Amino acid sequence: MSSTSITVFRGFEASGYYTWSPFVTKLEARLRFAKVPYTVDSGSPMKAPRGKIPYVQLVAPDQPVQLIGDSELIIKQLVDEGVLEDCNAKMSRLDQVHDYSVRALLEDKLYFYQVYEKWIENYYAMRPVVLAALPYPVQLVVGLLIYRSNKQTLQGQGTLRFTSREIADFRQQIWQHISTLLTAARTNAKVSDDAVFWLFGKQEPSEADAVLYGFIVGALVCSAAPDSQAIVRSFPMIVEYATRIHEEFFPDYAIWER
Repeated sequence: MSSTSITVFRGFEASGYYTWSPFVTKLEARLRFAKVPYTVDSGSPMKAPRGKIPYVQLVAPDQPVQLIGDSELIIKQLVDEGVLEDCNAKMSRLDQVHDYSVRALLEDKLYFYQVYEKWIENYYAMRPVVLAALPYPVQLVVGLLIYRSNKQTLQGQGTLRFTSREIADFRQQIWQHISTLLTAARTNAKVSDDAVFWLFGKQEPSEADAVLYGFIVGALVCSAAPDSQAIVRSFPMIVEYATRIHEEFFPDYAIWER
């Protein structure tokens, strides 16, 4: 599988820039941490195997072309096929639990609070960017469908049962906890002052580092999430962690406004 060609469909035409999706950046970070080459393309949710971004196309010699959706399942398959190393395999069982807990906190909790901020509180800032490839009249229709879908999801999932202030407090608490973890990691990391350090203070990244980097970048570059952006910027250790990763692994990408 070493000769496998990987194309990441990001739902975003421009190259050299991060997208607003934490899951796209998570996948790109996971590939770059492992020094696995890939190319990018815009793609479309309509063509995606699971109807969402990101998805990948794998092309290997003498093998049928594969389209795989969902960032977690993409990473799992790449690990299973030997394209990516299982970066959590050498961790203790307890550390693996901690890693999984951080990923769940971000992907299954913070994610919905951010969907609320982007698609409910800042809908008119979100729609024209996410749907930029569509003609304006189509943006209006598709945007309304996405808005209604997200609102229904958030109601069933439970986020909409809280007030805006309560949701904002939940976001603040999560980033506070992340800052605490990173502060401890930086203290325990045996690296030079300007080197990358990882969430659990190890010499190598874990799956949670890719997820966390995706969510940090997603907050820093998304103008439709001003509250999240302000919160993340208020924690210097979070910004320092992300900046070091950016400079080491994404030097070809424009960095967020400092």
